Amino acid sequence: MGINNEELFSNLKSFFGFDNFKGEQEEISKNILAKRNTFVIMPTGGGKSMCYQLPAIISEGTAIVISPLIALMKNQVDQIRAFGGDDSIAHFLNSSLNKAETLQVKADLVAGKTKLLYVAPESFAKQENVDFLKSLKISFFAIDEAHCISEWGHDFRPEYRKIKQIVSSVGENLPIIALTATATPKVQQDIIKNLQMTDADLFKSSFNRTNLFYEIRPKKDILKDIIKFIKKHDGKSGIIYCLSRKKVEEVAENLNLNGIKALPYHAGLESKVRAETQDKFLMEDVNVIVATIAFGMGIDKPDVRFVIHHDIPKSMEGYYQETGRAGRDGGEGVCLAFYAQKDVDKLTKFLKDKSVSEREIGTQILKEVIDYAESGVCRRKQILHYFGEKYDEKDCKCMCDNCKKTATYFEAESQLLSLLKLVDKVGDKFDDLHLLNIFLGLETAQTIAYKHQNLPEFGQGKLDGELLWKSVVRQAILLDFLVKDIENYGLLSLTQKGRDFIDNSHPIKFILNTLIEDFSTEDDENEKQVSSAVDMTLMLLLKELRKKTAEKLSVQPSIIFQEPSLEEMCINYPTSMDELTQISGVGKGKALKFGKPFIDLIAKYVEENDIDRPIDFVIKSQANKSALKISIIQNIDRKISLEDIAKSKGITYNEILNEVEAIVNSGTKLNLTYFVDEMIDEDRQEEVFDYFRTAENDSIDLALSVLGESDYTIEDIQLMKIKFTSDLGN
Repeated sequence: MGINNEELFSNLKSFFGFDNFKGEQEEISKNILAKRNTFVIMPTGGGKSMCYQLPAIISEGTAIVISPLIALMKNQVDQIRAFGGDDSIAHFLNSSLNKAETLQVKADLVAGKTKLLYVAPESFAKQENVDFLKSLKISFFAIDEAHCISEWGHDFRPEYRKIKQIVSSVGENLPIIALTATATPKVQQDIIKNLQMTDADLFKSSFNRTNLFYEIRPKKDILKDIIKFIKKHDGKSGIIYCLSRKKVEEVAENLNLNGIKALPYHAGLESKVRAETQDKFLMEDVNVIVATIAFGMGIDKPDVRFVIHHDIPKSMEGYYQETGRAGRDGGEGVCLAFYAQKDVDKLTKFLKDKSVSEREIGTQILKEVIDYAESGVCRRKQILHYFGEKYDEKDCKCMCDNCKKTATYFEAESQLLSLLKLVDKVGDKFDDLHLLNIFLGLETAQTIAYKHQNLPEFGQGKLDGELLWKSVVRQAILLDFLVKDIENYGLLSLTQKGRDFIDNSHPIKFILNTLIEDFSTEDDENEKQVSSAVDMTLMLLLKELRKKTAEKLSVQPSIIFQEPSLEEMCINYPTSMDELTQISGVGKGKALKFGKPFIDLIAKYVEENDIDRPIDFVIKSQANKSALKISIIQNIDRKISLEDIAKSKGITYNEILNEVEAIVNSGTKLNLTYFVDEMIDEDRQEEVFDYFRTAENDSIDLALSVLGESDYTIEDIQLMKIKFTSDLGN
């Protein structure tokens, strides 16, 4: 299709409202309109969607967009409809639609009204949909999140491997545009090979997101750190990623307990709940979404101001894509990740259940994340190096924690020379761990198998220590003295630069890695200073108020509040009754009796003097129910009646039923036969079991109305439902 510049810009302005293209959008759009296969690698926030949306609006027929995220489809369709035209201009086709909605989508497509159709790969693969698409005039196929094709991508999806085969069956010689925000050279090759688009024109933007600040912190008091961070960024939108659904729920609940509007988002929630959560986030009814990393968010929100990783991510691609959801509008974006060895151990344990090849791939990918987290070098330089892009950390402008703090340098010439000579001697058959073991003098199965304990280098770096040698290896790779073949077990080999250094070494300084456990943030330092600094001006004002209050009531001043309590007020600045009750020596009664004039005085003082309060000095947490849960399970094992267990715990029979139901619903099998037999006769048990076997839902109220309130109590039905779930579901 021939289209001139004037027509292209006219459509850009009239439909999308933009005067100019961003980056390579214009060239990409022209390439697609020329019916050429196109491969686009563009960071999150770079404007990938526009690259296929504009050509789709201009082209004759319907563009088919294959996307793995149902949540993102709805969001993008809503956005396109909002630009102009009627609702039929864009549709999505996936499992969230009912029959009537699906028929309407197909009617609009047949009528030629729809320019963009978003489909999930699973829907795309259904034969009935393939047959239907064959009857349409299709302009081109756009494959979003194309990295899902590759096993080396962070979000591999087997159904993506079948896309090319289905595309070919729908229509021969239709152009394909593949788009991704994250692709290493290996992943790029996989995408091109699988989609059979070796003739594709490649458009690759820089991976550098200059507005993002990267930081890694040790995982110590993580809930407190997260709440403190969010309150410091009050009113701003953010996403917190966790590894498990359980952790997502727990973190979201704790945030709400501490006055932060947050909602959980994971694959275990009903699709309706997920859609409502997404809308609330987009409409700013909630500020924070807590989500599982594995499921992903897929929310196109430009003003996300922070992304927090509660758990260290599984891969650099995943980390880059998730952090890329911050600051998509070019504004502030803070990317904070928490790191702990136990998280690494957990991820390593997950890999043990995989096949040998998957385990090897997963191990190498995870190792890159660990090296990134532990390194003292500019975070941005490391991210860009991973994606094959060079970067001078001098350009960082202190936009990461490593560049912000004072680095510790060491003379590295001799260690670097020893490392490079060793790689030259043993060949490119070993990874960094093996080379480190040689220098540190550690006998492993591999060092013994290759007789490397006999090398003169064996143990030569013992005195320098592991931290220094890890720093040397990491920076030798970052500075291109060595190259790591991640796709081939992480084997290291010499580059030409490395060979030149062996021939002509020179003084060179490297940055020493920082032990994660030793990290201290600026906030930690501020907190230490605040915690030891009593505001003496406020102290005098509070003492004066205490004196006046005591005189009015004819009591000693210490009866009102004791000196240590006043000192704590002058450190933490409580401005609400709830905060005041957290001050040592101030109970609810004393706070209600004497507190109001004191918190009013403190609030006025804070406002007038622009005090930066340590607002997170108390973090509310959920009551620990694990002890009760264990006790209930143990007592049921001992065949103690639920009524007796309830009495011993000081709770009602209804409460014990709810606790037991929660235990069973979480997957624990309990043998309740002894108690059920005592409460309900055998015939009635069978009747209830028969009902639940055929019932369309597990509503207790519905079961009671069907089975008869004269024969059963609601507690009987709940008890039988618990037994049914435990016996047949766990």
